[in-house]
Amino acid sequence: MNHRPQASLVHVMEELGGTLLEVIAGEIGDDRTIEAVAIHDPRDEPEASRNAIVLGVGLQESADVRQVLTRLGPSGATGLVVRAPFLADDEVVAAAQQTGITLFSLARGTTWAHLAGLFRALMTPGGHDDARPVTFGGILAGDLFAMANAIAALLEAPVTIEDRNSQLLAFSHAQESQAPAAPRGRQLPPHYTRLLEETGVFREITRSDGPVVVPGPSEAPDDRRTVMPVRAGEELLGTIWIASPSPLSEEHVRVLRESAKLVAMHLIWQRTDADVERRLRADQLRSALDGGPAAAEAAHRLGLRDEPSIVLALSLHAPATDQLPHAALAAERKRVADAFSVHLMFAHPRATVGLIGEVAYGVLPVATTHDAEESAMRLANEFLARVRSSQRPFIGIGTIVEEMARLHRSRSSADRALRVLRAHVVDRAVARLEDVHAESLLLELAAPADEVPSGPLARLIAYDASHQASLVDTLRAWLDAMGDVTLASAAMFVHQNTFRYRLRRVAEVGRLDLDDPNARFAVQLQLRLLAIRSER
Repeated sequence: MNHRPQASLVHVMEELGGTLLEVIAGEIGDDRTIEAVAIHDPRDEPEASRNAIVLGVGLQESADVRQVLTRLGPSGATGLVVRAPFLADDEVVAAAQQTGITLFSLARGTTWAHLAGLFRALMTPGGHDDARPVTFGGILAGDLFAMANAIAALLEAPVTIEDRNSQLLAFSHAQESQAPAAPRGRQLPPHYTRLLEETGVFREITRSDGPVVVPGPSEAPDDRRTVMPVRAGEELLGTIWIASPSPLSEEHVRVLRESAKLVAMHLIWQRTDADVERRLRADQLRSALDGGPAAAEAAHRLGLRDEPSIVLALSLHAPATDQLPHAALAAERKRVADAFSVHLMFAHPRATVGLIGEVAYGVLPVATTHDAEESAMRLANEFLARVRSSQRPFIGIGTIVEEMARLHRSRSSADRALRVLRAHVVDRAVARLEDVHAESLLLELAAPADEVPSGPLARLIAYDASHQASLVDTLRAWLDAMGDVTLASAAMFVHQNTFRYRLRRVAEVGRLDLDDPNARFAVQLQLRLLAIRSER
């Protein structure tokens, strides 16, 4: 067993893809891992151990990158990172494919030392408490309050740090002793925030790469702010707000730009750190839902009690017209799962949600088993009405279980209901297994999509195709009407005598005994499975 610190390449791209790293050649394999960080020195032979990620410091020319890829190939290195912008030509792409090394580009503004620190943090086994402390700029990773104090000391002005949704994350201590003209409550007044949105100031901030001067509100015109966007590549992570009545000097602007790079690393670390806790919680939830000896202890750690509960299973379906890249889809799953967690916790404080693979499972305690499934249905529909996502969410509702030891049964029924929803055999986004039980059974029997029907149905399909007939539709209508020719002919919009003639042709062409109940059952089952396959 390998006990070396490691991180899967998929996990690395989930955390850093789209912000710091971009794949420009090669592939992200599910089995590829990073177990070491090495630095390329053009004066030495690259000393990269197996499954190492190599930082290509100074590599700019395609010929040099191709040469390094070729030299790294025999070592079994996982990836090579070069500074953006870098355009991989056909020869570089071919070298990456031949050696099996994935080539990444690093976003401008990110230092190699910070990237190496993030790689080592992602490779740390277990929780973040097991890791050696990680620092950026001498400040413990994720400590935005210390970062705000450091920036305030360098700029000699109060500082606040906000996320990209204008939510306050941290503020400097100097904020406490501000004069009355300074921002009250450590954040901009709501009406002034709306004014900045309406006048396009926020739009200017999101598009800018440098400081933006924001005038003060009408009640405090001297309260001018300087705002610095915090970016990782093209993604806006947040903003730094400096309350300074006079313009910043060139030296202060330089300090602010450098500080923004450090704040970006802290924000990315917070995202990574939160994901560690999310994964630990998901592992505990998986144990609780799987049942077995470890289920009770896992449920206890999650704060669940031995009480009636129900499992909800949420999954996203990507429309054919909006297929997201892997990293973007993983981020969207986390975002929707976090929103789902908040929604369920409003319903019950002990509710818990964890993202296991592609499915977010929620365990919802219920006060009474009476109408509990209907209540869960309403709760799920309320969530889908509120959440906004480019991917279509589905929620399967499990059955009520009286004790934690049977939680796996509720999960099983939620999974089966979710499978029906994702197969698009019913036109709904929320379902209990009871609502789609027949479709669930048929899905378990459904043959592969490329399997051709056999027997009487195959003969009828072939006859319809060559004679432009409607014998299959006639048979389906008759079976749906339980042999009532009057109802079946009305459904087909033909005269009863015409329908009876077509039904005789069904028996003749398909060599089907319509008086045999076993024959009727077999062909009706085939017709339903065929419909499910076509709907999928």
